[in-house]
Amino acid sequence: MSTPVPSSIDAALELLKGGDYIADRSLATVLYLALKLGRPLFCEGEAGVGKTEIAKVLAATLKRPLIRLQCYEGLDVNSAVYEWNYSRQMIEIRLAEAQGVHDRGQLAADIFDERFLIRRPLLEALSPHAEGAPILLIDELDRTDEPFEAYLLEVLSDFQVTVPELGTIKAAETPIVIITSNRTREIHDALKRRCFYHWVDYPDLKRELEILKVKAPGASERLSRQVVGFVQELRKLDLFKAPGVAESIDWATALSELNALDLDPRTINDTLGVLLKYQDDIQRLQGSEAAEILRKVKSDIAAQPLG
Repeated sequence: MSTPVPSSIDAALELLKGGDYIADRSLATVLYLALKLGRPLFCEGEAGVGKTEIAKVLAATLKRPLIRLQCYEGLDVNSAVYEWNYSRQMIEIRLAEAQGVHDRGQLAADIFDERFLIRRPLLEALSPHAEGAPILLIDELDRTDEPFEAYLLEVLSDFQVTVPELGTIKAAETPIVIITSNRTREIHDALKRRCFYHWVDYPDLKRELEILKVKAPGASERLSRQVVGFVQELRKLDLFKAPGVAESIDWATALSELNALDLDPRTINDTLGVLLKYQDDIQRLQGSEAAEILRKVKSDIAAQPLG
């Protein structure tokens, strides 16, 4: 049985926290409004800041099905909405011919029946579900091209799609829609206007520590503070790809698996591949620069102990 949507901003915060998602109040506010008013939530931000996780947590905490449309260049209607099961249709035609059926109109009606319809994520999200309206995650929309983005307007405007052979299929219950973008290109205003918008930023030091406490419980408080301090300093640099929260969690987890109790230059050099994903960034940090950042982080921690 599904859980009711939150009735307040505080309830939205608690809902996310119940799924181990440490959110700030601005995200909880826009999420509450999106759920209350039945509007899609459009989340933009750097990769690894937790945009996709919002939909996963909602599905888990609200006990709803999660239907994910992973976007990519060249995504089309057949992959995103529906297609016909041509092999089964051909078998049906052969069987009809063997039985002496020659009424083409009747045959066409038989083979273009919902029995032969393969429901891809968008159409599946409009279908009835016993658990209630599903969570539809349209992930990394910026990877698609503009024609597909334009196609989404019908879905997000009226929550319906048109299958020429069957007509218009409208959602019996409006799905909860979360759209994410890494902002590799701008999404058209017409689509954004149909959504509530939230920029998912990197967390501040205190909130990132709370996240590591939940997501990387094996790391000691001392190590977690050093990891977060180091990562926060890296985000100030002009790197090709700054580490996101996901990388902070991975690094803290990896370090705890290595039984590290304290960051040191050698450990950092040996594990930078967990934190950074581009060789140019790794080469830049290895050695003296990483050591200098670590000295600053340890000095800051000593000067301002976290209360």
